[in-house]
Amino acid sequence: MTQANRKPFVGGNWKMNTDSAAALSLIDGVASGLKNDAVDVAVFPPFVYLREMSDKTSGSDMLVGAQDCWFESNGAFTGEISIEMLKDCNVKTVLTGHSERRHVIGESDQLVNKKTKAAIAGGMIAVLCVGEKLDQREAGQTDAINESQIKAGLDGVSQSDMSSVVIAYEPVWAIGTGKTATPEDAQDAHAKIRALIATMYDQSTADSTRIIYGGSMKPGNANELMAMPDIDGGLIGGASLVADDFLAIINAGQPQSV
Repeated sequence: MTQANRKPFVGGNWKMNTDSAAALSLIDGVASGLKNDAVDVAVFPPFVYLREMSDKTSGSDMLVGAQDCWFESNGAFTGEISIEMLKDCNVKTVLTGHSERRHVIGESDQLVNKKTKAAIAGGMIAVLCVGEKLDQREAGQTDAINESQIKAGLDGVSQSDMSSVVIAYEPVWAIGTGKTATPEDAQDAHAKIRALIATMYDQSTADSTRIIYGGSMKPGNANELMAMPDIDGGLIGGASLVADDFLAIINAGQPQSV
């Protein structure tokens, strides 16, 4: 399981799914099934339900997160949401650089970096997402893509700020396709990311940084994936929309002594 100095982190990215009733039912189902606080659990609902979800989870250990943010505090940015607005909704964590923001919406590494630094400066946990597409994987570019996205995403992020960063490795070819990297492949990518963090900062920072897997983790493979020494949890898509499935994945992240 995850090393003792890294508390597992499991996040549920609801993407553009649910309506108000479904969101409330889902959050109730997850909250009622949580056993303890041995795992940091976050849900990332659509923006329009953040206030409701925050109110429902008030007083619990569950974190409510945003799927995106803008890096300016206010201004003429139609349709965007600032960190200050998210804080008004009691949001504690933000996804930056999700593959769909990069490859569907067209966000650059530089924009991802600005959003990541804004989230950290606002006191949020920034979940920085990185990962390769299928053609890049087949060309043997996995490590190079991860390195370039991490170096760009963390440009200007200090060593002390790294305590507010979770890195999510999400091989794009495995998201929503039913394909999953083998536990060994996922572990290899995570270990190399951790080694990169050590070269960028130091070994202590690398050892304490949580690196989670975001490539179609499900109840059927969560135990095997999270048994790997460098996989510290998961960023869950489709399976997070079913409370029992999400809870099974959270339970897979529980330290064995719990």
